[in-house]
Amino acid sequence: MASTELQNTVKAALNALYHHPDDSVRMQADRWLQDFQRTIDAWQVSDNLLHDPSSNLETLIFCSQTLRSKVQRDFEELPSEAFCPLRDSLYGLLKKLANGPAKVRTQICLAVAALAVHVSAEDWGGGGILNWLGEEMNSHPEWILSFLELLTVLPQEAMSYRIAVRPERRRQFEKELISSMEIALRLLIACLSLNELKEQILEAFASWFRLGHGIPALTLASHPLVHAALSDLNSEQMSEAAVNVVSELIHYTAAGRSGGLSAQMPLIQVLVPRVMSLKDQLKDSSKDEEDVKAIARLFADMGDSYVELIATGSEESMMIVHALLEVASHPEYDIASMTFYFWHSLQVNLTGRESYSLSESNPPSDAERNRRLHIFRPAYELLVSLVCFRVQYPPNYLELSREDRKDFDKTRYAIGEVLMDAAAVLGGDVALRILFMKLVQAVGSCSNDESCQWQPAEASLYGIQAIASSVSVFEAEVMPQVMALFPKLPRQPQLLQTACLTIGAYSKWLNAAPAELLSSIIETLTIGMSISEDSAASASLAFRHVCHDCCGKLCGSLDGLLHIYHLAVTGEGSYKLAEEDSLHLVEALSVVVAKLSPDQAKKALEILCLPVITPLQEYVNLGSGPLQQVPARQLMVHIDRLANIFGHVNHPEAVADAVQRLWPMFKAIFDHRGWDTRTMESLCRACKYALKTSGSLMGNTIGSILEEIQGLYQLHHQPCFLYLSSEVIKKFGSDPSCAIYLGSLVEALFSHTTHILRTIQDFTARPDIADDCFLLASRCIRYCPHIFIPSSIFPSLIDCAMIGITVQHREACKSILAFLSDVLVLANSKGGDPHGSIIDNVILSRGSSLTRILIASLTGALPSSRVQEVTDVLISLARSYGMKVLEWAKGSISLLPSTAVTEVEGSRFLNALVKAASGADPYTIMAPIEELSDVCRRNRTVQEIVQGALRPHELNFAVVSS
Repeated sequence: MASTELQNTVKAALNALYHHPDDSVRMQADRWLQDFQRTIDAWQVSDNLLHDPSSNLETLIFCSQTLRSKVQRDFEELPSEAFCPLRDSLYGLLKKLANGPAKVRTQICLAVAALAVHVSAEDWGGGGILNWLGEEMNSHPEWILSFLELLTVLPQEAMSYRIAVRPERRRQFEKELISSMEIALRLLIACLSLNELKEQILEAFASWFRLGHGIPALTLASHPLVHAALSDLNSEQMSEAAVNVVSELIHYTAAGRSGGLSAQMPLIQVLVPRVMSLKDQLKDSSKDEEDVKAIARLFADMGDSYVELIATGSEESMMIVHALLEVASHPEYDIASMTFYFWHSLQVNLTGRESYSLSESNPPSDAERNRRLHIFRPAYELLVSLVCFRVQYPPNYLELSREDRKDFDKTRYAIGEVLMDAAAVLGGDVALRILFMKLVQAVGSCSNDESCQWQPAEASLYGIQAIASSVSVFEAEVMPQVMALFPKLPRQPQLLQTACLTIGAYSKWLNAAPAELLSSIIETLTIGMSISEDSAASASLAFRHVCHDCCGKLCGSLDGLLHIYHLAVTGEGSYKLAEEDSLHLVEALSVVVAKLSPDQAKKALEILCLPVITPLQEYVNLGSGPLQQVPARQLMVHIDRLANIFGHVNHPEAVADAVQRLWPMFKAIFDHRGWDTRTMESLCRACKYALKTSGSLMGNTIGSILEEIQGLYQLHHQPCFLYLSSEVIKKFGSDPSCAIYLGSLVEALFSHTTHILRTIQDFTARPDIADDCFLLASRCIRYCPHIFIPSSIFPSLIDCAMIGITVQHREACKSILAFLSDVLVLANSKGGDPHGSIIDNVILSRGSSLTRILIASLTGALPSSRVQEVTDVLISLARSYGMKVLEWAKGSISLLPSTAVTEVEGSRFLNALVKAASGADPYTIMAPIEELSDVCRRNRTVQEIVQGALRPHELNFAVVSS
């Protein structure tokens, strides 16, 4: 297509994208434009349209983004002689756009910065892009806006991974910029006389300061750019750029690379007084909210950076603390919350013994710690009062949108964290007294009628709940009064919900309290289960905590608890308990039953199971056809309850007996619902928990279960059958008497799986089977290598793993790589000696292909997030087979063209494998391996070249499997 025609097509597509009324036409235009951006024609067309005076804003924005992206990602498409024309064209656009659309100018500046990363400093002539930029700024002050923006983005893009260059060039460019920092700062100082551009100048300064420092504190303290930023803080229109600069300076003074706080004291002594002078503006009602937010940010930065100095409790540091309390008291949560990290950091410094210079065994250390805690207690007491009101439910809570409710929940969680920090400094009992006083005050003004203001009482209770872990289990002054209040509280859903959660949070305290208190607590929880779904959920969770921690005391109240349980599980009571929340109640009663004697437990277990088994048995009695029509959820709710019972009634013999009695019912569900993934997952989970509790006592029942799932797996391919088998291997894998049976099981399951997973497409279609298959295989290596490694299925499973390594599903991929790593670790271990020759025979015949697949995975066949796992396998392979791996790797690297990977980059990678083979620390060899990965992923074209050369999916596995 001719250039002019293509330009018109681009314009037409953009017009359709932004203005056509038909969604399908807009989507078609969008797809066409995305495809166009990947073509080599996009270079010239975008450039032409950017220089075309008739191009509208939409065209300019699209073409500038396209050109920026092409320079960043596809610069290697161009011949070397294209650099100068491209640079000159971009420079022309910078001039043209100096006063043009800011969005377009930014994209062109990013393109110029990317171009500077791609080419060496010499290509710009006379010392690199900074010298070139300086000359242009001196010669053409009328284009200063473009030059300043370019000066800002250059350091920001120094280490950008959006720019497709080799790592060595990226590092070199960063060094070039750092060495030119003095030039950049001189240019900015020269621009300071242009008062209307001060914000842009300061933004550029902040960018360069982030890139590299190295300027002595004494110099910075009197530096013109620092002085300009500090002066701007006190101006009527405080600029965001000035705040950014001062923030960067504060963080730098506390950074380890700066030489420490003592070395930066000349600069700190300039910064702190200037920021402190802004304190009065925090409460200035005439001040713009954004300005107040900026000031608050500086105080928060100061607190975060100088927390170690502040923690000494000096008079100067307490001035900063009082300023931060002012910020924390601000009515706007977004402003107040800026201080939260400081209060946490200060707490860690005050309470952590490692924060003190003297050793733990030295008494003065404790004395100093106590002195500091005493100094900061008033601040934290005030903090508790300042923040606890923020968790109050708004009057219109029920009308809030879902997102607003989530934001409110996040706020409550954050305040809870602050209260925990305060309790750590004050002591939980002291913090409790403060919150209790607020609770008493709130409850006093809240009668039982529905119109009462319940929110303050709920907020105080929430605070008491939040600090539960800090309150002594022997606290006897406040908590008895708190617990006594619960029956008197209005039955308002949110208030009752928090009351129930508070009971659950203090379950350990309840265990140490008088036993008679538990009856009123249980009554409160049963009321909670009757009021609303939310309060019922909280009450069931509290039941679980209380029964876990007070099970010894509750054994005598079992009949009453079982009555509550029966009403909740059968639905005969008025409880508003969701099915998933009922599991908490099932667990609660199960842990109490676990505390009974074996005889008592057996009878109690029958009572626990009865309301669960009865509906299941009724479904089974309907016969095959009706049973298959029952919705999975109606079966799962009962099976999941059985799983909880089997998992928590820690009486192995009683559980084993129960499972044996229930087996005919289980078998019927297996037989008639084997196709139903959700029901099978629930049933396998129940069998797993029973097996974990009862182990070998399950005897013949587990044999029947395994026989059942072995046959069903071949029919329905349910991954949960592999998952259950994995638990069996863990329990019985090392038992010699089970070897023959387990060998048969392993052969059958893996043989069928390798027939299901024959291609990478199969792995993609069924990642759940792949995940559970290789988790089971890893467990076989750990618990029964004597059965698994000599089996005929082992070589086929290695081949299967090699096919599936590049599956994109995260969990399936990790399981495959973990399995291969486990095989290689076993080959290297002393325990692996009996099986070493078998593993060697299998791996050596596949070594070249396996290595090539792993290198392909490192270089783009898998996401970069999988590089660590792939590297672990490669290192294990190198440690097992030494120089053979180097030979295999050389063969793979030799397939890569030099345009993708240079000889030097390939050699670094191979040298890393040599070090791995010699037992070097993996951390020392990661850099060259990650660098090869980075090089091969630097853009789409290179990645396609590399994968096309390695062709991991086209290797002939049939040959090595024969």
